Amino acid sequence: MALFDKIRGEFIDIVEWLDDSRDTLVWRFPRYDNEIKMGARLIVRESQVAVFVNEGRIADAFAPGTYTLETRNLPVLSTLKGWKHGFHSPFKAEVYFVSTRQFADFKWGTRNPIIVRDPEFGPVRLRAFGAYSARVTDARALLRELAGTDPQFRTEEVEGYLRQMVVGRLAHALATAGVPLLDLAAGQHEISRRIARALTEDLAGVGLSIPAFTIENISLPPEVEQALDKRSQMGIVGDLGEYARFQAAGALDGAAGTGEGVGLGIGMGMGAAAGQHLAAALQPQAPHGRQAPQPAPPQAPQAAPPQAAQPVPPHPPQDVPPPLPRTWYLGVGGEQRGPYAEKDLRAAGLTADTLVWTSGMPQWLPARDVPELAALLRDTPPPLPPA
Repeated sequence: MALFDKIRGEFIDIVEWLDDSRDTLVWRFPRYDNEIKMGARLIVRESQVAVFVNEGRIADAFAPGTYTLETRNLPVLSTLKGWKHGFHSPFKAEVYFVSTRQFADFKWGTRNPIIVRDPEFGPVRLRAFGAYSARVTDARALLRELAGTDPQFRTEEVEGYLRQMVVGRLAHALATAGVPLLDLAAGQHEISRRIARALTEDLAGVGLSIPAFTIENISLPPEVEQALDKRSQMGIVGDLGEYARFQAAGALDGAAGTGEGVGLGIGMGMGAAAGQHLAAALQPQAPHGRQAPQPAPPQAPQAAPPQAAQPVPPHPPQDVPPPLPRTWYLGVGGEQRGPYAEKDLRAAGLTADTLVWTSGMPQWLPARDVPELAALLRDTPPPLPPA
């Protein structure tokens, strides 16, 4: 330090602090063996408190205002130094300025999930994050418990300690809130106020308070969120019976438009599957989605005592309906024709080389390779010789 600064620092006339850091909680007034002149001006601005320390012991504290330092407004310091009468010589003391404004740039978050017991879903793991603000309410306690002799005590030095307090209080608040998981969003404000009050009580011993606490988000594990999405979809669907009928009707409609041949078989299979789903949907359901108990099968009646065998009268044979006639498809010139009855195949132009297909055949075959058409081919004249 330059000689001029040493000389000028011998007698301090104005003691003040202009804070331009925005993150300083405590700032010690610098001095180089300087002496505060009795009668000097002490300027304490709004959101500040000035604390005088003499030989490691906290003496007097000054709220916002402008003061002329005299023995009458330094009662504790006068007692510590043994000033029993008026004293006008310069004196030495450490002056700490403590900021009492609200620091609102603190963030918090749960590093590990918090396990709570939900009345509807059972044990659930939660994560949360948010923000909070802190303020100094007791400058003396802050100097004794946290700042000590640090010439510039910043918020970053206390942020880790505050975050641990917040997460600890949050776990207890969520576990004892008694709010169902689906209602947590509506109860976040009240839970935040409760945590702010609890933290203020816990931090009173170090001179800090938490005037504002905010829970920005409470999240669930991905698998639980997926289950909730499924449950929401079920709620939107509503009556599962009506939904199943609608789905079955759509499946039958789609099966009807699949066409002939192989497509017709696929459509019939889809229709049968839709019918099975419809039958299952129409079964009575028990409350809460559990399948209703099925009625017990009827008990077989007890056998009657044996009686003498009676002749059984003959029954006339019942009429059996004749089988449906088989229909055939022809492939002529790359075009499908038909269906035709077997008796109409010759008129339709059946030859030994004509491709034919009927139900039960795996693929199209020439007529000569189909045994059922051998009789028709024997009666068919051969092709005309070339002219």
